[in-house]
Amino acid sequence: MTARSPAAVGRPHRLDVLIAGGGLLGGLLLWAMDLHGGPPRLGLPPALTLVALTAMSAAELLRRTAPMAALAVAVPALALDICAGTLVATVLMFTDVVYAAVLYGPPTAARRIPLHSVLVTVLAAIALTALWHSPQVVMAVIAVALITIAPAWTGVIIRDHRDAAQSARLRAEQIALLAEMDRAQAVAGERAKMARELHDMVANHLSAIAIHATAAQSIDDPSASREALGVIRENSVQGLAEMRRLIGLLRDPEATGQREEPAATPTLDGLDALLAQARANGASSGLVFVLDDARGPDGGPRPTAPAELAVYRIVQESLTNALKHAAPGEVRVRIAHERGGALTVTVRSPFADRPGPRAPGSGTGLVGMRERIALLGGAFEAGPESGPAGRVWLVRAALPAAEEEEQR
Repeated sequence: MTARSPAAVGRPHRLDVLIAGGGLLGGLLLWAMDLHGGPPRLGLPPALTLVALTAMSAAELLRRTAPMAALAVAVPALALDICAGTLVATVLMFTDVVYAAVLYGPPTAARRIPLHSVLVTVLAAIALTALWHSPQVVMAVIAVALITIAPAWTGVIIRDHRDAAQSARLRAEQIALLAEMDRAQAVAGERAKMARELHDMVANHLSAIAIHATAAQSIDDPSASREALGVIRENSVQGLAEMRRLIGLLRDPEATGQREEPAATPTLDGLDALLAQARANGASSGLVFVLDDARGPDGGPRPTAPAELAVYRIVQESLTNALKHAAPGEVRVRIAHERGGALTVTVRSPFADRPGPRAPGSGTGLVGMRERIALLGGAFEAGPESGPAGRVWLVRAALPAAEEEEQR
């Protein structure tokens, strides 16, 4: 049941006012026509039926806002009405109060009132049978059951249906909320994936453009400027091609009516070309790029496509960071298989203050690499480290073997 404010509890419902007013007018009409249900008992005057009628009408005003108080008023009013001569309108209003007490009352009342109604009917049957040896006892017991049991159990049935409908609405709302949360998570996941791909595909070219553009501005040398412009043009063209392939993947061919071929997923076979491009971009920065492929002549066990893509993107981002931040020296990329078939990639670059201009970083490269490895169940670490040749910046990722990854 919904909670009501104190002002709402003290104000009868409009329907309850109509029921109380109709019952009172009907009872007065029966009284005026002298239509009583029986003679007065215990020597009570018949006029007391009007008192019982008025009390029952007042109970009807509380049937929805205070059902237990209404029942507490209705029970003695019914007893007075029966002893004073019985008006049918009073009896009918009592059955409605019992029904409302079960329907609108607290859960404990909804459980106890039907049981008490059965108990009252049984006790009434025993008492009438003992005091009144007549076949009319059966009709009297049936009348008592209609007054008590019938409205109480009708209220139970209606309440059960109402609670079931509320539960169904709550379940529907929960399912809709869960569906919306799943949709939001899926959208967030796709946005994060798109952000990683866009960063890894374009950041390398844009970083090279920024580095050479800054160098061309700071060095007053026509030949160096021409060389920088050539590198800028090459990276611009490659960046546009990468962007075009990414847009082709995002576009729906059926919706646009085009039949575009999907872009090929980068593999480990493209690492040589990736380092060759890094050598061209970093020729003027004093960086030497070396690929150390320790997987053996046959390349070892072939990793899955997601693992190859993750390693390729990690190497690509590490080379981009080296171009932007590394001091002059050797940048070494090592690919190897550890015991158990795990694929590892390690990138070491000189870690020191770099002379000359450098391109700004967004800080999302390491986040994207860590997310890629976490999605595949691997381990990732990045940070400065002391080595034989001095301090280096180390990026290391380990991916599980192909069999383990397929079981995830």
